[in-house]
Amino acid sequence: MKSRRSFLGKATLLAGSVLLGKAFPEVESKTENPKPLPSLSGRKVLFTYGGWPGHEPEKFKDYMVPWLEGEGATVVSSSNLEPYADADFMKEIDLVIQCVTMSSITTEQEQGLLAAIKAGTGMAGWHGGMCDSFRNNPEYQYMTGGQWVAHPGGILDYSVQISQHNDAVTDSLNDFKIKSEQYYMHIDPNVKVLATTKFNGNANDWIDGCVMPVAWKKTYGKGRVFYSALGHSLQHLADTPAALTMIKRGIHWASASKYEAPENWVNPVYEQ
Repeated sequence: MKSRRSFLGKATLLAGSVLLGKAFPEVESKTENPKPLPSLSGRKVLFTYGGWPGHEPEKFKDYMVPWLEGEGATVVSSSNLEPYADADFMKEIDLVIQCVTMSSITTEQEQGLLAAIKAGTGMAGWHGGMCDSFRNNPEYQYMTGGQWVAHPGGILDYSVQISQHNDAVTDSLNDFKIKSEQYYMHIDPNVKVLATTKFNGNANDWIDGCVMPVAWKKTYGKGRVFYSALGHSLQHLADTPAALTMIKRGIHWASASKYEAPENWVNPVYEQ
């Protein structure tokens, strides 16, 4: 981990970029056009990576960190979770981006991360790097809004439907197809669902027709949280520009917890 002094100074540029039926109700927008996405300029970002290598944490770091810096953010990258336990350091962070699949987190690290997000630090991530990170930590899962449980059929072709067209994260994006893992997840019913996918029964006949959230926004305390289930590999996103665009926009949105008013929505799937 870099020191706080180096964090506040000029970050080192990292090389290695690569080529690159609706079951969930829409939330009505109060304005015809979505609010513009916040800028990353001046944001202090912590990028943590590691865990299972099959999700390419180092490749994602080598792509995302230069992009973040190109957007004007100052970035500290860490191949471990020790920064989470440093309360003074975490107070300086505007946004945590995590790419750590499975693995484990200490009590001190988890408490530090959750306290920072409750206080206003944003959180963003994708695929297993955020929602299959620490399987024994339900409070962490409560914060993220979902937990991976299966990807029936493995890597396959499927479609993604945009369910929110009045949100800046998905504005102007159309439904698209992707070849990757199709995540089946257990999900907080009060997230704001941005996109969904529908399962067929080819792998498991009992989930035929099930509509599953693919991307969402939520809050945890004062912190904004964004997640996309897409992104088993960096190439899968590079081959699907709309999927990568949605993640980048979600990162912009999540970075502004400390600088913009909370978005007020209540969107429970189940109502009495």
